[in-house]
This record gives sequence, C-alpha cells and structure tokens, in this order.
Amino acid sequence: MSGLKILMTNSLLFSLQRGLCQALAPKTYFRNIKTLTQGDVCPNEGFLKVVTCSYEGRKYCSLIQGQPRCSVAAMEGTPSAPDEVTCASGSEAGQYREVTSDDWKLSSGEFLKFPLDPEKENYVRRNVLNSVFSMVNPTPLEGQTALAGVSARALDVIDLHSSVASSTRFRDFASGGWIHPGSTPLAHRYGGHQFGWWAEQLGNGRAHLLGHYVNRNGSWWELQLKGSGKTPYSRGGDGRAVIRSSVREFLAAEAMAALGFRTSRSASIVVGEELALRDQFYNGNLKMEKMAVVLRLAPTWFRFGSLEILARRNEIELLQLLVDHIIEKHFRSIAVTDPDRYLSLFSKIVEETAEMIAQWQSVGFTHGVMNTDNMSVASVTIDYGPFGFLDTYDPDFIPNSSDDEGMYSYKNQPKVGHYNLHRLADALRPLLSPSQIQQIKHILPGFHVHFQTAYLQLFARKLGLQNSKIEDETLVQSLLDIMKDSKADFTMTFWELGNLSLEDIEAKNVPRNFWSLPKILSHYKFDSFLSQYKLRLEEENSSEETRQSIMASANPRYILRNWIAQQVIEKVEQGNYGELDQVLKILNSPFSIQPIAEKKGFASSPPKWSKTLRVSCSS
Repeated sequence: MSGLKILMTNSLLFSLQRGLCQALAPKTYFRNIKTLTQGDVCPNEGFLKVVTCSYEGRKYCSLIQGQPRCSVAAMEGTPSAPDEVTCASGSEAGQYREVTSDDWKLSSGEFLKFPLDPEKENYVRRNVLNSVFSMVNPTPLEGQTALAGVSARALDVIDLHSSVASSTRFRDFASGGWIHPGSTPLAHRYGGHQFGWWAEQLGNGRAHLLGHYVNRNGSWWELQLKGSGKTPYSRGGDGRAVIRSSVREFLAAEAMAALGFRTSRSASIVVGEELALRDQFYNGNLKMEKMAVVLRLAPTWFRFGSLEILARRNEIELLQLLVDHIIEKHFRSIAVTDPDRYLSLFSKIVEETAEMIAQWQSVGFTHGVMNTDNMSVASVTIDYGPFGFLDTYDPDFIPNSSDDEGMYSYKNQPKVGHYNLHRLADALRPLLSPSQIQQIKHILPGFHVHFQTAYLQLFARKLGLQNSKIEDETLVQSLLDIMKDSKADFTMTFWELGNLSLEDIEAKNVPRNFWSLPKILSHYKFDSFLSQYKLRLEEENSSEETRQSIMASANPRYILRNWIAQQVIEKVEQGNYGELDQVLKILNSPFSIQPIAEKKGFASSPPKWSKTLRVSCSS
C-alpha cells in the first residue's frame, strides 16, 4: 500500500505502549493497535479503522468495532479484553500548571542559529536579505484583555495542564504581553505564489514565533502568536487580527484535529478592547472591529514559500542551511548526510501533501487560500482563513469571496496542490545535481497516484468498505454525482447512509429526522448505485454491522459550518465566551451524537440565512 509505513514489531509496540502509559488516566487500555507514521488508512490485516487520538493527533489502527473514544493518547478499551495493556498512572503526569515553571522549557535557540536580520528597528521594509528571521517583540493588545477560549487538548500537546489558563501570566503570554525567558520572538521571512503569481517577499506580517517546545514524548512543537502586532513584514497592515478571523481559526484547527487530520493547533484566543478599521469585503464599507490574538502550535511553521524566497533571491547557502534543518528536525528518517536527501525530502512532501488534500476532500473542507506561503513543508493544514466546509455537495464551491475566478474551489484543490509542489521543486533545484534535477521531474507525477490512493481509501471507508480498489472510483463518483444533482448535504448524506440498514434504504424506509438522504433516494440513478454498492459489499463478505461500524468512524455528524462559526463570532464580539467553549466541546467529538448540539440544530438543515454568509481574505 503506497505511502504507509507501519511499525509492527512487538518490541516497538510494547515500547510505544509503555511510553504512552506514562501519561494516561487510570483504567485506560490499548487494544490491538498499530502505529501509523504516515497516511491514515489501515492495512488489510483485519484492521477496521484508523483511530486518531487527541494527544498530538497520533494515529492508531484498531480492531475495535464501533467508534472508540480517545483518552489522552490511546483508545479506551475494556478490562476484560485479553490483548490490552493497562495504564495505571494519572492523566496529569508530565503536565505543568504554570508557563513560568523552570521545567517548562520553551526555547528559541534552534532558530537563533540562522542568520538574522541585522536591522533591529521594527519598521516595515520590503527587502530583507540573507535572513530567515527578524527579531521583533509582540505588541500587547491595548486595554483590558480576556481569555475568550482555550483548548485543553492543544495545551496538553505542549505539556500544559488546562488550569494554566486561569492565570494572568498565561493570558499575558498568550497575547504578547509577557515574554518567556527562553523566548526570543521572531518574525519569519518568506515569499510565495499567490493565485498563481509570484508575490515576492511576504513573511509574518502579524505573527511572532515564540520558540519551540519538545514535549514529554519527544515531539517538536513550535509556538506562534497571530495578531500580535507589526513586524518588518507587515506590508500595509496593522499587525492585528480581528475577532471573526481569530475565532474561525481557533475552532477550525481544533475541529480538524478532532476529525483525525494533520493540522496546526489552537491553544487559546485572547481578546482585547483595541479596535481597528477593516473593510471585510473590499467594497469600501469600513467598520471598527475588535482585535484578538491566537496562540497557535505546529510541528513547524516553515512553508513552501520559506524556501522559495531564498531560491528566488539566490541565497543558496542559506537555502541549504534551512532545508537541512527541516530534514534534521522534521524528517528524521532521512539522513542529513545522504547525498539524495533533497530528493527524499521532496518525495515525502509530495506523498504527504497528497494525503492531506485527500483528507480535505473527504470531509468537504475547502481551504480557500492555497497560496504556496500557506502550504506547510510538514503537510499539516495551516493558516485557516476564508475556509469553508461543504453544505450541499457542490464541487465548484468557493468559500473565499475574494477568489473571483474560483482558483481555489473544492474541486481544484488537488490540481492546486500539484502546482504548489511544482513551485517547491523549483525552489529545491539550486541544491540538486544535473542528474537529480532529472530525477525530481519523475517524483512530482507521483502526486496523482498518492492522491488517488488516499482519496479512494478515505471514501471507501465513508461507504463502509473494508478495503479500496481502483474500481471504487466509479462507485464513489456515481454517488457524488447523484448528491450534486439532488443538492444533498455532503456531511449528512454520508452520516445518514451509515445509520440506516441497506434493507431500509432499499425500501426507502427513512426516519423523519433524516433530511438529506431522502433527496438522493428519489434520484433516477440511485437504484443503480445501490445495486453496485451492495455487490461491492458482498464482494468483501461484509456484514451490516461492519459496514455501519466503519462508516461511524469515517463520517462526522458535526462540522464547523460557516453559520455555526458566525454565531460564535457574534457572541464573542459581545463579550460572551460561553458559546465558544460549548462549540469547541461539540467539535471535539464530531462523530458522537450530543444532545446540546442537536438542540442547537448543528446536524439539522442549515438555516436559510446561512446562504447569505460570505467570508473573505480580510482579517
């Protein structure tokens, strides 16, 4: 199976179990797990599903039927199962309750090894040369600040207990008002292709890299503030981020993590009294909006554009230094002494970017601004701006009202991903020998193979299939075509299909509260699809229980629809933060029916007013 590397030895498995046990709650168990280092599709040896637990988004293959729940880092089992490991230590082991703790070691040391911008004055300049970072402190929000939201799951990634958020020191740290002793705040210089055109120098115009942290399991995470003030790369901006964009990013990153996808994380959002002018839709209608700062985490904040700017400016020694750093810290399976390391790096990024975009497609997520400066070299989703999840299935869906030509529509995302990887290959070319330049040309076409493989595996699971094969593309596409014609809801069609027996589906015996599935049942091509679907299930000798179990783990009931985000935004702008916390809790368990979410209508047909909502690049 392309792209998957499974750790299968007993010694490795026991080591993994023993290490994870150190941080788990009492009576938490592992059962029949295999770690996935890449991809998110289980091998064929009887494994039904991938389980992604909140702890670092680490993935496990599971034999458990139904939808397992995750503890800190592992699935919960039952004490009667013979193939489990019991973890007896408390869930708070290794967590700190203060960012001032001597043992909580945030550091900027690795970044300070790069050549830094010699200009220390913080004023906007167009041409920073021979530097990866500029040193610049955040600008604290004016007036009284308030912690509007915090993600306990994201804090746990960096070994912080959720109680840390109750301190004034943490609120100041998370909004730029207090600098950790180990931190030297930096703004990163990068470039990028935006909507297909080279945009020259861009950089962190309103973000500050606070440093990196290596957590109790040895994972590297980089902490960054967004909306924390001007930098040398602010261009014409004020260095701030408004509440509406900050709330959307805070919720989106955590929602994607709960869905099991590789993503940046959002630890907190702090709002202030400071106001700034914004023209949300670039139509001349300016208004004053409140500002916020988000504390973001990612394995790395280096992007395709980080390499592009160095190659474009012919800063080749610095390019090599940066790429070698990326390999050493984030691609440890590649030796930094390997003469073919840059080819190996590119091959990994091609594969993992294809898998990431396939994940997007599988839940109807549309990024909205797939510029090369928004593409992570670690293939995690970053920079949640004018994104959107599909309501009705429309492959031409464009979430970003600034995208007049639909370049970054839902259906175009794989094509744009390939284009962006081509630009990354261009940036790596100065580091390659003539023979390697020829070889890299043969790596890039592999994107389509990796994407199709991951896409079919994900959609096979959405249909309850235990395995995928190339012929499934016809089956999947026929259902999507029916959904498009019927204007059926993308998320709820799959969910309802997985919560009704095939017998009831064939008899069109549908519960009254199922509001999307009936739209496709009446389509003239549905019976043909159903016949092919049943044959495919029979081919696998799959039971109804197995089909529904697999679908339960692949199809969320709740997603961050734009109208849900908008309701939260309006509450936060009014100083009411309870709704933000409540929606975060719902999105943290997207596969489980939750009474409060049902009461709020989060799984109901979107309200009519939601059709008028628009989002843009303005933030």
